[in-house]
Amino acid sequence: MASNQQMEQDLQHTAHTLYSLIIFFPTHKSKMKLIASILSLNLFIIILLSSSTPTNAHNITRILAKHPGFSTFSHYLTVTHLAAEINRRQTITVLAIDNAGMSSLLDKHLSIPTLKNVLSLHVLVDYFGARKLHQITDGTTLASSMFQATGSAAGTAGYVNITNLKGGKVGFGAEDNDGSFHSFYVKSVDEIPYNISVLQISQPLSSADAEAPTAAPSAIDLISIMSKQGCKAFADLLRGSKALPTFTENVDGGLTVFCPTDSAVNGFAAKYKNLTDAQKVSLLLYHGVPVYQSLQMLKSNNGVMNTLATEGANKYDFTVQNDGEDVMLETKIDTASIVGTLIDQDPFVAYKISKVLMPRELFKVKELAPAESPKAPKKKSSGKKKSDKEADAPADGPVGDDDEASDQKAADDNGVAGLQIGLRLAMVLMGFSMGFLVQ
Repeated sequence: MASNQQMEQDLQHTAHTLYSLIIFFPTHKSKMKLIASILSLNLFIIILLSSSTPTNAHNITRILAKHPGFSTFSHYLTVTHLAAEINRRQTITVLAIDNAGMSSLLDKHLSIPTLKNVLSLHVLVDYFGARKLHQITDGTTLASSMFQATGSAAGTAGYVNITNLKGGKVGFGAEDNDGSFHSFYVKSVDEIPYNISVLQISQPLSSADAEAPTAAPSAIDLISIMSKQGCKAFADLLRGSKALPTFTENVDGGLTVFCPTDSAVNGFAAKYKNLTDAQKVSLLLYHGVPVYQSLQMLKSNNGVMNTLATEGANKYDFTVQNDGEDVMLETKIDTASIVGTLIDQDPFVAYKISKVLMPRELFKVKELAPAESPKAPKKKSSGKKKSDKEADAPADGPVGDDDEASDQKAADDNGVAGLQIGLRLAMVLMGFSMGFLVQ
Protein backbone atom coordinates (compact mmCIF):
# COMPACT_ATOMS: atom_id res chain seq x y z
CA MET A 1 0.00 0.00 0.00
CA ALA A 2 2.82 2.39 0.91
CA SER A 3 4.56 1.73 -2.41
CA ASN A 4 1.32 2.43 -4.30
CA GLN A 5 0.89 5.73 -2.49
CA GLN A 6 4.50 6.70 -3.27
CA MET A 7 3.95 5.80 -6.92
CA GLU A 8 0.85 7.99 -7.05
CA GLN A 9 2.71 10.92 -5.49
CA ASP A 10 5.55 10.56 -8.00
CA LEU A 11 3.11 10.44 -10.91
CA GLN A 12 1.21 13.47 -9.65
CA HIS A 13 4.51 15.35 -9.33
CA THR A 14 5.28 14.45 -12.94
CA ALA A 15 1.85 15.75 -14.00
CA HIS A 16 2.40 19.07 -12.23
CA THR A 17 5.86 19.40 -13.81
CA LEU A 18 4.37 18.90 -17.29
CA TYR A 19 1.67 21.44 -16.47
CA SER A 20 4.24 24.04 -15.43
CA LEU A 21 6.14 23.58 -18.71
CA ILE A 22 3.13 24.57 -20.82
CA ILE A 23 3.33 28.25 -19.83
CA PHE A 24 6.82 28.50 -21.36
CA PHE A 25 5.55 27.61 -24.83
CA PRO A 26 4.88 30.92 -26.65
CA THR A 27 2.48 29.79 -29.35
CA HIS A 28 -0.85 27.99 -29.29
CA LYS A 29 0.53 25.44 -31.79
CA SER A 30 3.48 24.53 -29.56
CA LYS A 31 1.15 24.21 -26.56
CA MET A 32 -1.07 21.88 -28.57
CA LYS A 33 1.95 19.68 -29.37
CA LEU A 34 2.84 19.38 -25.67
CA ILE A 35 -0.79 18.65 -24.80
CA ALA A 36 -0.80 15.88 -27.41
CA SER A 37 2.36 14.48 -25.82
CA ILE A 38 0.73 14.58 -22.38
CA LEU A 39 -2.33 12.74 -23.66
CA SER A 40 -0.07 10.11 -25.27
CA LEU A 41 1.76 9.67 -21.96
CA ASN A 42 -1.63 9.43 -20.27
CA LEU A 43 -2.68 6.57 -22.55
CA PHE A 44 0.68 4.82 -22.10
CA ILE A 45 0.38 4.92 -18.29
CA ILE A 46 -3.15 3.49 -18.37
CA ILE A 47 -2.03 0.60 -20.60
CA LEU A 48 1.10 -0.02 -18.52
CA LEU A 49 -0.71 -0.15 -15.17
CA SER A 50 -3.64 -2.07 -16.58
CA SER A 51 -1.26 -4.73 -17.89
CA SER A 52 0.30 -5.05 -14.42
CA THR A 53 -2.90 -6.50 -13.00
CA PRO A 54 -2.68 -10.25 -12.43
CA THR A 55 -3.81 -12.18 -15.48
CA ASN A 56 -3.12 -15.65 -14.16
CA ALA A 57 -4.73 -15.30 -10.75
CA HIS A 58 -7.50 -17.80 -10.14
CA ASN A 59 -8.93 -19.55 -7.13
CA ILE A 60 -10.67 -22.88 -7.66
CA THR A 61 -12.55 -22.84 -4.35
CA ARG A 62 -13.81 -19.33 -5.06
CA ILE A 63 -15.00 -20.42 -8.50
CA LEU A 64 -16.80 -23.48 -7.10
CA ALA A 65 -18.31 -21.46 -4.25
CA LYS A 66 -20.63 -19.91 -6.86
CA HIS A 67 -21.98 -23.38 -7.60
CA PRO A 68 -23.31 -25.12 -4.45
CA GLY A 69 -23.77 -28.35 -6.38
CA PHE A 70 -19.98 -28.85 -6.24
CA SER A 71 -19.49 -28.06 -2.53
CA THR A 72 -18.31 -31.58 -1.63
CA PHE A 73 -15.83 -31.65 -4.51
CA SER A 74 -14.51 -28.22 -3.46
CA HIS A 75 -14.21 -29.35 0.16
CA TYR A 76 -12.05 -32.34 -0.70
CA LEU A 77 -9.86 -30.31 -3.05
CA THR A 78 -9.00 -28.27 0.04
CA VAL A 79 -8.64 -31.23 2.40
CA THR A 80 -6.22 -32.97 0.03
CA HIS A 81 -4.34 -29.69 -0.64
CA LEU A 82 -5.05 -29.99 -4.36
CA ALA A 83 -6.75 -26.59 -4.35
CA ALA A 84 -3.47 -24.83 -3.57
CA GLU A 85 -1.68 -26.79 -6.29
CA ILE A 86 -4.39 -25.90 -8.83
CA ASN A 87 -4.15 -22.22 -7.93
CA ARG A 88 -0.39 -22.23 -8.48
CA ARG A 89 -0.66 -23.47 -12.06
CA GLN A 90 -1.34 -21.15 -14.99
CA THR A 91 -2.81 -23.64 -17.48
CA ILE A 92 -5.23 -26.14 -15.96
CA THR A 93 -8.52 -27.96 -16.55
CA VAL A 94 -10.56 -29.24 -13.63
CA LEU A 95 -13.06 -32.04 -14.29
CA ALA A 96 -15.57 -31.24 -11.56
CA ILE A 97 -17.86 -33.82 -9.98
CA ASP A 98 -21.20 -32.80 -8.48
CA ASN A 99 -22.27 -33.75 -4.97
CA ALA A 100 -24.09 -36.90 -6.11
CA GLY A 101 -21.02 -38.10 -7.99
CA MET A 102 -18.80 -37.38 -4.99
CA SER A 103 -21.11 -39.46 -2.79
CA SER A 104 -20.44 -42.53 -4.92
CA LEU A 105 -16.69 -41.88 -4.67
CA LEU A 106 -16.78 -41.37 -0.90
CA ASP A 107 -18.73 -44.62 -0.51
CA LYS A 108 -15.46 -46.40 -1.37
CA HIS A 109 -14.01 -45.14 1.95
CA LEU A 110 -10.65 -44.23 0.45
CA SER A 111 -7.92 -42.77 2.66
CA ILE A 112 -7.12 -39.08 2.18
CA PRO A 113 -3.80 -39.82 0.38
CA THR A 114 -5.60 -42.23 -1.97
CA LEU A 115 -8.47 -39.81 -2.48
CA LYS A 116 -5.92 -37.17 -3.44
CA ASN A 117 -4.59 -39.49 -6.17
CA VAL A 118 -8.10 -40.04 -7.52
CA LEU A 119 -9.00 -36.35 -7.52
CA SER A 120 -5.64 -35.40 -9.05
CA LEU A 121 -6.61 -37.62 -11.99
CA HIS A 122 -9.47 -35.11 -12.52
CA VAL A 123 -7.05 -32.18 -12.89
CA LEU A 124 -5.54 -31.92 -16.38
CA VAL A 125 -2.34 -29.96 -16.89
CA ASP A 126 -3.58 -28.48 -20.15
CA TYR A 127 -6.41 -26.11 -21.08
CA PHE A 128 -9.62 -27.59 -22.49
CA GLY A 129 -12.45 -25.11 -22.84
CA ALA A 130 -15.85 -26.30 -24.05
CA ARG A 131 -15.04 -25.20 -27.60
CA LYS A 132 -11.65 -26.94 -27.72
CA LEU A 133 -13.24 -30.05 -26.24
CA HIS A 134 -15.40 -30.48 -29.34
CA GLN A 135 -12.59 -29.65 -31.78
CA ILE A 136 -9.99 -32.23 -30.77
CA THR A 137 -7.71 -33.21 -33.64
CA ASP A 138 -8.70 -36.66 -34.98
CA GLY A 139 -11.47 -36.71 -32.36
CA THR A 140 -9.37 -38.15 -29.56
CA THR A 141 -6.40 -37.18 -27.36
CA LEU A 142 -4.53 -38.19 -24.24
CA ALA A 143 -4.19 -35.46 -21.59
CA SER A 144 -1.73 -35.64 -18.73
CA SER A 145 -3.20 -35.17 -15.25
CA MET A 146 -1.68 -34.00 -11.99
CA PHE A 147 -1.69 -37.65 -10.91
CA GLN A 148 0.73 -38.33 -13.75
CA ALA A 149 2.77 -35.24 -12.89
CA THR A 150 3.34 -36.41 -9.30
CA GLY A 151 5.19 -39.49 -10.47
CA SER A 152 2.84 -41.70 -8.43
CA ALA A 153 1.14 -43.14 -11.51
CA ALA A 154 2.50 -46.34 -13.01
CA GLY A 155 3.45 -45.89 -16.66
CA THR A 156 0.76 -43.83 -18.39
CA ALA A 157 -1.95 -44.54 -15.81
CA GLY A 158 -2.12 -40.83 -15.04
CA TYR A 159 -3.28 -39.91 -18.55
CA VAL A 160 -6.94 -39.25 -19.37
CA ASN A 161 -8.44 -40.28 -22.71
CA ILE A 162 -10.75 -37.60 -24.14
CA THR A 163 -12.77 -38.72 -27.17
CA ASN A 164 -15.54 -37.16 -29.23
CA LEU A 165 -18.33 -39.72 -29.56
CA LYS A 166 -21.44 -39.92 -31.71
CA GLY A 167 -24.23 -37.43 -31.10
CA GLY A 168 -21.89 -34.69 -29.85
CA LYS A 169 -20.97 -36.55 -26.68
CA VAL A 170 -17.47 -36.26 -25.23
CA GLY A 171 -16.22 -39.21 -23.20
CA PHE A 172 -13.54 -39.27 -20.49
CA GLY A 173 -11.68 -42.33 -19.29
CA ALA A 174 -8.51 -43.15 -17.37
CA GLU A 175 -5.82 -44.61 -19.63
CA ASP A 176 -5.63 -47.75 -17.47
CA ASN A 177 -9.37 -48.36 -17.85
CA ASP A 178 -9.15 -50.43 -21.07
CA GLY A 179 -10.45 -47.56 -23.17
CA SER A 180 -13.92 -47.68 -21.57
CA PHE A 181 -15.89 -44.46 -21.16
CA HIS A 182 -18.17 -44.23 -18.14
CA SER A 183 -17.99 -40.47 -17.66
CA PHE A 184 -19.17 -37.81 -20.10
CA TYR A 185 -19.01 -34.04 -20.53
CA VAL A 186 -22.03 -32.31 -18.97
CA LYS A 187 -21.36 -28.57 -19.15
CA SER A 188 -18.81 -25.81 -18.71
CA VAL A 189 -18.90 -24.47 -15.15
CA ASP A 190 -16.45 -21.60 -15.61
CA GLU A 191 -13.64 -20.65 -17.97
CA ILE A 192 -10.82 -18.13 -17.90
CA PRO A 193 -9.47 -18.67 -21.43
CA TYR A 194 -6.11 -20.46 -21.59
CA ASN A 195 -5.75 -20.15 -17.81
CA ILE A 196 -8.31 -22.37 -16.08
CA SER A 197 -11.33 -24.28 -17.30
CA VAL A 198 -13.79 -26.01 -14.97
CA LEU A 199 -15.88 -28.65 -16.74
CA GLN A 200 -18.53 -30.85 -15.17
CA ILE A 201 -18.37 -34.55 -15.97
CA SER A 202 -21.14 -37.04 -15.24
CA GLN A 203 -19.29 -39.24 -12.72
CA PRO A 204 -15.83 -39.80 -11.22
CA LEU A 205 -13.14 -41.33 -13.40
CA SER A 206 -12.35 -44.90 -12.43
CA SER A 207 -8.70 -45.94 -12.16
CA ALA A 208 -7.33 -49.00 -10.40
CA ASP A 209 -3.92 -47.37 -10.14
CA ALA A 210 -5.21 -44.15 -8.59
CA GLU A 211 -7.46 -46.05 -6.17
CA ALA A 212 -4.69 -48.37 -5.00
CA PRO A 213 -4.11 -48.06 -1.22
CA THR A 214 -1.61 -45.35 -0.40
CA ALA A 215 0.37 -45.38 2.80
CA ALA A 216 -0.21 -42.41 5.04
CA PRO A 217 2.79 -40.12 5.39
CA SER A 218 5.04 -41.03 8.26
CA ALA A 219 4.80 -38.97 11.42
CA ILE A 220 6.96 -35.85 11.31
CA ASP A 221 9.25 -35.20 14.26
CA LEU A 222 9.44 -31.41 14.37
CA ILE A 223 12.05 -31.24 17.10
CA SER A 224 14.37 -33.76 15.41
CA ILE A 225 14.16 -32.02 12.02
CA MET A 226 14.90 -28.59 13.49
CA SER A 227 17.75 -29.86 15.64
CA LYS A 228 19.52 -31.54 12.73
CA GLN A 229 19.16 -28.59 10.35
CA GLY A 230 20.73 -25.74 12.30
CA CYS A 231 17.74 -24.73 14.42
CA LYS A 232 18.55 -26.67 17.59
CA ALA A 233 18.31 -23.62 19.86
CA PHE A 234 14.76 -22.88 18.68
CA ALA A 235 13.88 -26.59 18.92
CA ASP A 236 15.09 -26.63 22.54
CA LEU A 237 12.83 -23.68 23.37
CA LEU A 238 9.89 -25.39 21.71
CA ARG A 239 10.59 -28.81 23.25
CA GLY A 240 9.76 -27.74 26.79
CA SER A 241 7.02 -25.26 25.88
CA LYS A 242 3.24 -25.44 26.02
CA ALA A 243 3.33 -24.25 22.40
CA LEU A 244 4.59 -27.61 21.07
CA PRO A 245 1.17 -29.41 21.08
CA THR A 246 -0.31 -26.63 18.90
CA PHE A 247 2.46 -27.14 16.33
CA THR A 248 2.08 -30.94 16.25
CA GLU A 249 -1.73 -30.78 16.05
CA ASN A 250 -1.51 -28.67 12.90
CA VAL A 251 1.00 -30.76 10.93
CA ASP A 252 -1.55 -32.98 9.17
CA GLY A 253 -3.93 -30.14 8.38
CA GLY A 254 -1.24 -27.84 7.01
CA LEU A 255 1.62 -26.06 8.77
CA THR A 256 4.44 -23.67 7.89
CA VAL A 257 7.17 -23.11 10.48
CA PHE A 258 9.80 -20.36 10.45
CA CYS A 259 12.81 -21.45 12.56
CA PRO A 260 15.38 -18.81 13.56
CA THR A 261 19.01 -19.91 13.24
CA ASP A 262 20.95 -20.91 16.34
CA SER A 263 22.93 -17.67 16.28
CA ALA A 264 19.73 -15.62 16.04
CA VAL A 265 18.15 -17.41 19.03
CA ASN A 266 21.33 -17.13 21.11
CA GLY A 267 21.49 -13.40 20.42
CA PHE A 268 17.87 -13.06 21.49
CA ALA A 269 18.28 -15.08 24.72
CA ALA A 270 18.28 -12.07 27.08
CA LYS A 271 15.03 -10.67 25.68
CA TYR A 272 13.40 -14.10 25.73
CA LYS A 273 14.36 -14.58 29.38
CA ASN A 274 12.52 -11.36 30.33
CA LEU A 275 9.22 -12.59 28.85
CA THR A 276 6.53 -14.17 31.00
CA ASP A 277 5.59 -17.82 30.40
CA ALA A 278 2.48 -16.77 28.49
CA GLN A 279 4.49 -14.36 26.34
CA LYS A 280 7.05 -17.05 25.56
CA VAL A 281 4.27 -19.33 24.31
CA SER A 282 2.88 -16.54 22.13
CA LEU A 283 6.34 -15.77 20.73
CA LEU A 284 6.92 -19.39 19.74
CA LEU A 285 3.45 -19.72 18.20
CA TYR A 286 4.20 -16.54 16.24
CA HIS A 287 6.73 -18.58 14.23
CA GLY A 288 4.09 -20.96 12.89
CA VAL A 289 1.39 -20.47 10.24
CA PRO A 290 -1.59 -22.90 10.23
CA VAL A 291 -1.50 -23.54 6.49
CA TYR A 292 1.00 -24.99 4.01
CA GLN A 293 2.96 -22.25 2.20
CA SER A 294 5.53 -23.42 -0.34
CA LEU A 295 8.39 -21.06 -1.17
CA GLN A 296 6.76 -20.28 -4.52
CA MET A 297 3.50 -19.43 -2.77
CA LEU A 298 5.32 -17.07 -0.40
CA LYS A 299 6.98 -15.37 -3.36
CA SER A 300 3.72 -14.88 -5.25
CA ASN A 301 1.33 -14.15 -2.36
CA ASN A 302 2.86 -11.16 -0.58
CA GLY A 303 0.84 -9.57 2.19
CA VAL A 304 -0.28 -9.94 5.78
CA MET A 305 -0.16 -13.45 7.24
CA ASN A 306 -1.80 -14.68 10.45
CA THR A 307 0.00 -17.11 12.73
CA LEU A 308 -0.68 -19.82 15.31
CA ALA A 309 -0.64 -17.04 17.91
CA THR A 310 -3.46 -15.14 16.21
CA GLU A 311 -6.49 -15.14 18.46
CA GLY A 312 -9.30 -12.59 18.57
CA ALA A 313 -7.99 -9.09 19.17
CA ASN A 314 -4.42 -10.40 19.44
CA LYS A 315 -3.46 -10.19 15.78
CA TYR A 316 0.10 -11.52 15.97
CA ASP A 317 0.52 -11.17 12.22
CA PHE A 318 3.44 -10.21 9.99
CA THR A 319 3.91 -9.21 6.37
CA VAL A 320 5.50 -11.35 3.67
CA GLN A 321 7.45 -9.42 1.03
CA ASN A 322 9.79 -10.62 -1.67
CA ASP A 323 12.77 -8.84 -3.21
CA GLY A 324 13.56 -10.81 -6.33
CA GLU A 325 14.23 -14.34 -5.14
CA ASP A 326 14.57 -13.28 -1.49
CA VAL A 327 11.56 -13.65 0.82
CA MET A 328 11.34 -11.28 3.78
CA LEU A 329 9.12 -11.53 6.89
CA GLU A 330 8.39 -8.07 8.25
CA THR A 331 7.01 -7.33 11.71
CA LYS A 332 6.62 -3.82 13.11
CA ILE A 333 9.81 -4.47 15.08
CA ASP A 334 12.22 -6.35 12.83
CA THR A 335 12.65 -8.03 9.44
CA ALA A 336 13.90 -11.58 8.90
CA SER A 337 14.79 -13.32 5.66
CA ILE A 338 14.36 -16.95 4.67
CA VAL A 339 17.85 -18.45 4.36
CA GLY A 340 17.02 -22.11 3.82
CA THR A 341 14.41 -24.87 3.73
CA LEU A 342 14.51 -27.56 6.42
CA ILE A 343 11.76 -29.74 4.97
CA ASP A 344 9.05 -29.37 2.33
CA GLN A 345 6.66 -32.26 2.53
CA ASP A 346 3.14 -31.04 1.75
CA PRO A 347 1.19 -30.34 3.99
CA PHE A 348 4.19 -29.41 6.18
CA VAL A 349 7.08 -27.10 5.41
CA ALA A 350 9.74 -25.54 7.65
CA TYR A 351 12.13 -22.72 6.75
CA LYS A 352 15.27 -21.38 8.41
CA ILE A 353 15.15 -17.60 8.98
CA SER A 354 17.85 -15.08 9.88
CA LYS A 355 16.20 -13.49 12.94
CA VAL A 356 13.72 -14.17 15.71
CA LEU A 357 10.38 -12.64 14.68
CA MET A 358 9.35 -10.02 17.24
CA PRO A 359 5.61 -9.22 17.32
CA ARG A 360 4.42 -5.72 18.19
CA GLU A 361 2.09 -7.27 20.75
CA LEU A 362 5.12 -8.18 22.88
CA PHE A 363 7.73 -5.55 22.07
CA LYS A 364 7.67 -1.80 21.79
CA VAL A 365 8.89 -0.34 18.54
CA LYS A 366 11.61 1.88 20.08
CA GLU A 367 12.79 0.25 23.27
CA LEU A 368 12.24 -3.33 22.11
CA ALA A 369 11.29 -4.07 25.71
CA PRO A 370 8.61 -6.61 26.68
CA ALA A 371 5.18 -5.02 26.56
CA GLU A 372 2.09 -6.02 28.47
CA SER A 373 1.33 -9.70 28.06
CA PRO A 374 -1.77 -10.58 26.01
CA LYS A 375 -4.60 -12.19 27.87
CA ALA A 376 -4.06 -15.86 28.40
CA PRO A 377 -6.56 -18.12 26.63
CA LYS A 378 -9.53 -19.10 28.73
CA LYS A 379 -9.29 -22.44 30.47
CA LYS A 380 -11.80 -25.06 29.52
CA SER A 381 -14.56 -25.89 31.95
CA SER A 382 -14.30 -29.55 31.11
CA GLY A 383 -11.41 -31.93 30.52
CA LYS A 384 -12.55 -32.81 27.01
CA LYS A 385 -9.93 -32.51 24.33
CA LYS A 386 -10.41 -30.03 21.51
CA SER A 387 -11.87 -31.37 18.32
CA ASP A 388 -9.55 -31.62 15.34
CA LYS A 389 -11.37 -28.76 13.69
CA GLU A 390 -10.82 -26.49 16.68
CA ALA A 391 -7.18 -27.48 16.96
CA ASP A 392 -6.50 -26.71 13.30
CA ALA A 393 -8.36 -23.43 13.21
CA PRO A 394 -7.13 -20.69 15.56
CA ALA A 395 -9.54 -17.77 15.79
CA ASP A 396 -9.34 -15.49 12.78
CA GLY A 397 -6.48 -17.60 11.36
CA PRO A 398 -6.13 -18.55 7.67
CA VAL A 399 -7.66 -21.99 7.08
CA GLY A 400 -8.32 -23.89 3.88
CA ASP A 401 -10.59 -21.95 1.51
CA ASP A 402 -10.41 -18.74 3.52
CA ASP A 403 -6.66 -18.64 3.16
CA GLU A 404 -6.81 -19.13 -0.59
CA ALA A 405 -9.56 -16.50 -0.86
CA SER A 406 -7.47 -14.04 1.16
CA ASP A 407 -4.47 -14.60 -1.11
CA GLN A 408 -6.65 -14.10 -4.16
CA LYS A 409 -8.19 -10.92 -2.71
CA ALA A 410 -4.75 -9.50 -1.94
CA ALA A 411 -3.64 -10.12 -5.52
CA ASP A 412 -6.85 -8.56 -6.86
CA ASP A 413 -6.52 -5.54 -4.57
CA ASN A 414 -2.92 -4.92 -5.65
CA GLY A 415 -3.90 -5.01 -9.30
CA VAL A 416 -6.92 -2.75 -8.78
CA ALA A 417 -4.80 -0.31 -6.79
CA GLY A 418 -2.35 0.02 -9.66
CA LEU A 419 -5.15 0.58 -12.16
CA GLN A 420 -6.80 3.18 -9.90
CA ILE A 421 -3.53 5.12 -9.71
CA GLY A 422 -3.32 5.12 -13.49
CA LEU A 423 -6.90 6.32 -13.84
CA ARG A 424 -6.44 9.09 -11.28
CA LEU A 425 -3.33 10.30 -13.10
CA ALA A 426 -5.22 10.11 -16.37
CA MET A 427 -7.90 12.39 -14.96
CA VAL A 428 -5.26 14.86 -13.73
CA LEU A 429 -3.49 15.02 -17.09
CA MET A 430 -6.73 15.27 -19.05
CA GLY A 431 -7.90 18.03 -16.74
CA PHE A 432 -4.75 20.03 -17.35
CA SER A 433 -4.98 19.45 -21.10
CA MET A 434 -8.65 20.43 -21.37
CA GLY A 435 -7.94 23.56 -19.36
CA PHE A 436 -5.50 24.76 -21.96
CA LEU A 437 -7.67 23.73 -24.88
CA VAL A 438 -10.38 26.15 -23.79
CA GLN A 439 -7.94 29.05 -23.31
